[in-house]
Amino acid sequence: MPLFIHNKRIDRVNSTTELFSRYPHLKEHAKQFASRSPEPVDPKHLLYLQQREFAAATPADNSVSVLGSDDATTCHLVVLRHTGSGATCLAHCDGSSTWTEVPLLVNAVTSRSNLAKEGRLELHLVGGFDDDRKTSHSLSVNILAAFQKQREEIHLETCCITDVNDVIKEGTHRPLVYGIGVNVKTGHVFPASFTFRGPAEELRSARTFSGGQMVEVYDSSRELVKIGPCRWTPNNDMAFWLSQEDETILQYLSTSPYAEPPHFIQHIKSTIQFLLDHPTTDGLFPGGQPQFYRRTEEGEWKRIYQQ
Repeated sequence: MPLFIHNKRIDRVNSTTELFSRYPHLKEHAKQFASRSPEPVDPKHLLYLQQREFAAATPADNSVSVLGSDDATTCHLVVLRHTGSGATCLAHCDGSSTWTEVPLLVNAVTSRSNLAKEGRLELHLVGGFDDDRKTSHSLSVNILAAFQKQREEIHLETCCITDVNDVIKEGTHRPLVYGIGVNVKTGHVFPASFTFRGPAEELRSARTFSGGQMVEVYDSSRELVKIGPCRWTPNNDMAFWLSQEDETILQYLSTSPYAEPPHFIQHIKSTIQFLLDHPTTDGLFPGGQPQFYRRTEEGEWKRIYQQ
């Protein structure tokens, strides 16, 4: 079914400019959304999603109250929620495989909403900016098109993407909103900031850096974060990047060199160092089993070892 806006089916759009021209209320709502200051999220209630990760939870979850992600420049943050069941999914999409990723997100919500007799699927899109390479524009259009291909009716509620998520600072285009959170109890979506990006932050970053595809990192039935197993090929040539100037790393390892957050360089270097320290993943996943993390009473994610 096509996407719906204000309960009316919409035709496929060929550009974000066309979308906002047809539906000016989306643009106004996006401006209001982007004008809000990022809300800091308490790590004790958070499940953080990195690039090419998604997770879904319901209001009954005792371990996760907020799904969140940031560091999105050309990437888009996608929230899908069923208003009847409250099942909510957040994904950090970078365009690596949009057409196969979107069905995963829809299934993550609908499979948790089977018993809900009322309600509808609502979509919130945030991310991208007016970048020189037009990477954001392409991703915006592809994500919208992919959701239009789904058989379920999906209502577009928030669309703070690309053109309307753009600001010029010091002569450079940058995103207005880099990160969002969604409260799985209430459905509230908001600009957000994070001080914690775990658990297993470096391992998860290494998986994506090595070419890993979109994965679900939360087992909501057991309330466990689940990482891996994954594999990568040893590559000592990566050590080259650790000695390079920041500008060189930005130019070659970023899709948006002048719009990255301040910690981007250190994040890349720590990820590369992790890969160098772990040339294979055998020791990270004993017996080929995933890493599992459970929320403690103190609110921290602690690794658990299953037989």
